[in-house]
Amino acid sequence: MGLPKVVSRQEWLAARKELLAQEKELTRRRDALNTARRLLPMVEIEKDYAFEGPDGEASLLDLFDGRRQLMVSHFMFDPSWDESCPSCSAGADEMSDGLRRHLHTRDTTLVYVSRAPLAKIEAYKARKGWAFPWYSSYGSDFNYGFHVTSYYIEGEQPGLSCFLRDGDRVFHTYATFTRGVEALGGSYAFLDLTGLGRQEEWEEPKDRTGDARGAIPDFSS
Repeated sequence: MGLPKVVSRQEWLAARKELLAQEKELTRRRDALNTARRLLPMVEIEKDYAFEGPDGEASLLDLFDGRRQLMVSHFMFDPSWDESCPSCSAGADEMSDGLRRHLHTRDTTLVYVSRAPLAKIEAYKARKGWAFPWYSSYGSDFNYGFHVTSYYIEGEQPGLSCFLRDGDRVFHTYATFTRGVEALGGSYAFLDLTGLGRQEEWEEPKDRTGDARGAIPDFSS
């Protein structure tokens, strides 16, 4: 397994300053991108979507829990599956009550939604020890309407949908899929700062993949 090149402190500092310039440019570009995201137009949701949660049936408006904004994490859990998506589970492991409280101070609610029946969701949630709000859209076309399940291509994909409430009117403001939802899993951001990175096959340099024994850790349990 390859390791970073060993250099003197002076050489490291020079390389670090060169990278710092790129990091600062990325920060400026990210700020501009976030501004562009906030300037996106929005679409009013006129369809009545039905969900089921621990307290019974709920509408999309109910999922806001009285707050101004709603973030829906589309958790991959097909009704026919006995187990949910391992990658979604790894991200959900990092969802803390503290994070949700911080979102609440900015009038924002974060919930998970899956197509699996509520009984499967509740059993899996209890086994994992999770406390976050997780709703079932079983029997609803919510996932199809927001393009995380397709009528044409078999399979599910992860995604995030953001909504804004104005009184009882609900608007869709943003959506992202696959790697776009990495921000919900904090460990990736931490690992990106390390010498070995995420240790996944697609990363460069290729010889950093896996641990010292060449094995890729399994976070799905």
